[in-house]
Parts: sequence; C-alpha cells; structure tokens
Amino acid sequence: MSDFFQNGVITTFHNLGTAQVCNLEKQLKEFSRIRPIALVLPSLYREFQSGALPNIMNTLKKVNYLNEIVLCLDRCTLNQYMEIKEAFKSVKKLTIIWNDGPRMKKLYQLLIKNELSPGDAGKGRAVWISLGYVLAGGKSRVIVVHDCDIVNYDRMLLARLCYPVATPHHEYEFCKGYYSRVTDKMHGRATRLFFTPFIRALQKTLGYLPFLVYIDSFRYALAGEIAMRRDLAMAMRIPSDWGLEIGTLAEVYRSVTLNRVCQVDIADSYEHKHQPLSPNDPRRGILKMTIDITKSTFQTLALEGVEFSEGFFKSLSSIYMRMAHDSIIRYENDAAINCLKFDRHMESTAVEAFTQGIRKAGEMFWTHPSRANLIPSWHRVIAAMPGFFSRLEETVHSYNETK
Repeated sequence: MSDFFQNGVITTFHNLGTAQVCNLEKQLKEFSRIRPIALVLPSLYREFQSGALPNIMNTLKKVNYLNEIVLCLDRCTLNQYMEIKEAFKSVKKLTIIWNDGPRMKKLYQLLIKNELSPGDAGKGRAVWISLGYVLAGGKSRVIVVHDCDIVNYDRMLLARLCYPVATPHHEYEFCKGYYSRVTDKMHGRATRLFFTPFIRALQKTLGYLPFLVYIDSFRYALAGEIAMRRDLAMAMRIPSDWGLEIGTLAEVYRSVTLNRVCQVDIADSYEHKHQPLSPNDPRRGILKMTIDITKSTFQTLALEGVEFSEGFFKSLSSIYMRMAHDSIIRYENDAAINCLKFDRHMESTAVEAFTQGIRKAGEMFWTHPSRANLIPSWHRVIAAMPGFFSRLEETVHSYNETK
C-alpha cells in the first residue's frame, strides 16, 4: 500500500508513484513565469572528480524551467576552477562562484572587518554566499538548494523538490526533501542512530516542547535538499558548520507559520557519499557532525527558554544511548524482513561514538552557552553595508567573464 500517512505538525507530500516527470516539468515551466526558480549547488572539487557533479550538470541541461543556476565551489584551485568552467560552459544560465578566489577572499575579509563574519569555509558559508548572490540579482522568487554528491540524480528529484514552493496554488514558504537511504543495507546512520533517538531523548527529558515536536515531524531532518521563498532566504541566519540543516529548520520555525512548512518525498532511492565515522577524532566525519548538530540544537532550545544544568547533559547522553540501542533492534528486524545486510556491531559502534559526541557537545555548550556559529542574515548585512550586493555581483561576474 502506498504511504499517504500524515503525521507530525507539517504537511507531507508523498510519492505515490502516479506522477510523470514530464507533467511536473510542464507545470513548473508555467509556475516559473510567476515564481522564477533559482538552483543553488554547493560543491567541492572532489564531487567533480567523482563524476557526481558532471552527471548533475548533464541532467540540468534537459531542465527548462530554471531561471538561474549557481554553482559554488570550495577547496578548488585556479586550475581546477578553470577546468570546471570549461567543462560546464554549455550549461545555460550557469554562474560559478569560486570561493577560494582572491577577490572572494577579500569580500569575506571585508565582512569580518565590519563584524559580519561569514564563518569558516564550508557548506554553510557556500550556501549563504550563494543565497546572497541570488538575492542580489533579484531575478528569482524561489531558491532551491541540493547537494552535489548525489550519485543517482535525476530530473524527478529536482522537480519534486521545486514543486511545493514554486506552485502559486499553494502558499508554502519552505520545503524539505526526504528520501530512502537503502542499497543492499540501510544507510543514514546520522539520522537513524543519532538524530531521531537524540530528539526523542530530549522529549523524554524535557517534556513537551513545540520545537521538538516540529523537528521530529521531519522524516529526514538532516537532508541537504530544501526550497524556500526569497523573503525567507533574506531573513535567515544559518550556521557555518555541520549544524546547517538543523539551524536552518530552527530559523524556519522562528520565521514561518507551520501551515506554510512542508516536506516532500523526492526519490525512491538516494545514494551519495558516505561520511566516515571517525569515532576517535571529534574534528572529522560523522562524529564532528554529531557535535555540531547537538550544539546547534542546544542553542535553539536555549532561545526557546530551556534552562540547562550541568547534570542534564550526562543524563541526556545516557537516555539517548538506551533509546538508540533499542532502535538498533528495530532496524535489525526491519532489515531482516527486507533481506538486507545488517551489521549490529557496527551499528552499536556508531551509537557509542554518537554518545561521546553528545557528551562532548554538552561540555562545549556548558562552557560557552552563548557561542553560536550563525552567519548574519542578509537583511543585517545590507543594512550595515548597503553596497555589498553590488560588490558581490561584480566579484562573481569578474570570474565568470574571465577567459
């Protein structure tokens, strides 16, 4: 039976297998006359090397409803930038932001000088500067963001992600994509084994909190695929670290009424790069992700009026561990009936690493409760530096016009 169950406090758009991509794209072409759509692609050079980014770009050549495409490159030398620029010169409406370029670095230094730090290099900053470029141009009303390491990317994924916010027949201001992470085994450890048990441990510890109910309503809260209206993009403050996805959802919660927030099933199967666990190194991999996401959640709860004690973090990590180990049993049983591989030892190792990450994040938050890696909103940047949008456009265009 197709899944059409609505749970939680946000609307869910299901994939019931009845839509054809050509029909959605035809509608999106019409919608784009009223709500022009921009696509933002934060990427690393390695995603070009892996073949994932070239496949995405080849797919986008067949999409006719996008108003602009912004590819933001990080960890990319001049020669690598020129290589990518040459490879994608046939992609229409494409603008490339070379984040490692000297002119872009000068812009970032200017922001820091004016106490508007864009944070360290990473996906958060890449998304933020790309949103700024789209906002500066003023040509698009809907902004869509997705990752560039998607191995099995197709047009249906993009069309379904765009649709809920682009359609003028509904008034959704923010949409989150979700999908299945299954091959011959279950993936998505950060969501399955860390985030969902963590949020439910918080609910058990703190009791009913509307924000936690809201977060728990998302089927894949850590997904990088989102769509939003330009006004929301202008007002949001987002984290510069791995807390990006949760920090974004927190900003949406503060800025948008819940009946204008939704999630959409964008793929039957979604395969991308898997982060290493790095259980002994809190500066890398999923453990680093765990720490950043946990800190971001604590900071959001503090803004909601939650008061923490030092003992709270120890209790929370213990409750999380019990709930996470219980979830392993459920996933093992689910894998068995679906004839999937399942390594209980590796799942348990991940839970132990995530428990360590929660404890570490609690220590860091307790020591510096007001320290947040939030990049200023574009409203604030333009209020402080009225000419910054023009400078940003000039800088980006200068690279794209270079032969």
